[in-house]
Amino acid sequence: MIVALAGGVGGARLALGLAEVLRPDELMIAVNTGDDFVHLGLHICPDLDTVMYTLAGINDPVQGWGIVDETWSFMQALERLGGETWFRLGDRDMATHIERTSRLSAGHSLTATTERLCARLGVAHRIVPMSDDPVRTIVHTTGGALAFQDYFVRLRAEPAVTHIEYRGAEQAKLSPALHAALASPGLEAIVICPSNPYLSIAPILAVPGMRAALEGRRVPVIAVSPIIAGRALKGPAAKIMRELGEEPSSLTVARFYRGLIDALVMDNSDESLSVPVRELNLRPVLAQTVMRDRDSRIALARIVVEQVRRAHRSTRAGVP
Repeated sequence: MIVALAGGVGGARLALGLAEVLRPDELMIAVNTGDDFVHLGLHICPDLDTVMYTLAGINDPVQGWGIVDETWSFMQALERLGGETWFRLGDRDMATHIERTSRLSAGHSLTATTERLCARLGVAHRIVPMSDDPVRTIVHTTGGALAFQDYFVRLRAEPAVTHIEYRGAEQAKLSPALHAALASPGLEAIVICPSNPYLSIAPILAVPGMRAALEGRRVPVIAVSPIIAGRALKGPAAKIMRELGEEPSSLTVARFYRGLIDALVMDNSDESLSVPVRELNLRPVLAQTVMRDRDSRIALARIVVEQVRRAHRSTRAGVP
């Protein structure tokens, strides 16, 4: 089994590519829940839903999130009543949040609830939350501390970031499914998808046991950089890097994951960074990392899986 760590649109796209080249028993996707929040009385899980909708084949391909051909009657009615409309919930998307909230209120875990939602949507590959416990990403900015969705959606990621907090992480536990997968003798590799390192992957790493599993890894760990030629295709990763005093680049991504990964897959346009990445004792892998369509998504997934196989072959041959 390969465990993929994912969040956001880029993470969901590679997760789909992996799902198209690996059987359901060969892949588990562990998803960031630091973005989760309660809105209008509903438990919203943006990253879980993005991955789930993407693997179900119903995601909006233009936005990357939400459901394709969505309608907005609920939001229009809410606006008419003077309700909060800064976080847009489509009519069909609402059904997911209502069902999730209902099941969580009845005492079901987020893992069990996600499993049920995926089954109803026909998702064969297992999608699990990083934790069943609440972990909340708090973005500290020059204007003060902001809950993640306030920063990302309401304020459009405009405030300058000073640091990021993963509130509740120290008290959280890895979800039972993720914990079991990391301890399983059948674990073959861990893949870090091209998700925002600070907003999507760091919350997963903050849960006790996850970082330790990577640091003491007994299987290859391969990351895919979300930065291409100094910029992010989606989201504020490059902006946050600049605000934290780092150069937006795959080399910065490599430094962020140093000690946790064995190889970094970078876009062909970042070939000049291969030497400095190698100097970090990481194996640079060049590929076309822009996933514009199904073919490019599958091609990147196959490269990632081949790197896993290569690492295993090298280990068996005694090659470092």
